[in-house]
Amino acid sequence: MKQAPIHVLVVDDEALARRNLTLLLDGDPDIGTVTECQSGAEAVEAITKSKPDLVFLDVQMPECGGFDVLELVGNKIPAVIFVTAYDEYALRAFEAGALDYLLKPFDDTRFALALGRAKQRLAHTSLSPNQPAERLAIKSRGQVIFLKVTDIDWIEASGDYVSIHVGKKSWLQREAIATVAATRPV
Repeated sequence: MKQAPIHVLVVDDEALARRNLTLLLDGDPDIGTVTECQSGAEAVEAITKSKPDLVFLDVQMPECGGFDVLELVGNKIPAVIFVTAYDEYALRAFEAGALDYLLKPFDDTRFALALGRAKQRLAHTSLSPNQPAERLAIKSRGQVIFLKVTDIDWIEASGDYVSIHVGKKSWLQREAIATVAATRPV
């Protein structure tokens, strides 16, 4: 069964960067429409209205950056690949659920790798939309660890925090319980 065409949104305040991504996407037979936005505010509107499958999102843009976009769209976040010239945001991007992090300037091979990962994730998601997460990403002491969901004994909620318990260990995360419950597979 062939997967439906992937609808992509490219968000960058630099026209040349948007055009480069659009050209790379145009050559892929699995890509349907490609829409461009030049600001974070435009991106929020486009994500809300057109519900793209995949977003290539710049981190730093005037007024409304990539992380602001994710906050503003809330639980309507599609698959995201961050595209930026700044490597210091990589950990934050993955904590926010990004599929990949393309560091400008990137080559065609690196782009193809990121797009391939996105296609795999989208194919998996479209085939089993109600499948629960298999792993949970947890930030602990400056690093990200992955917990198997089946290893978690219980999760305790307290306002905007959750305490995740596995055996005698526990991790405190600044996330609402609803966010943890809706976690996609990583």
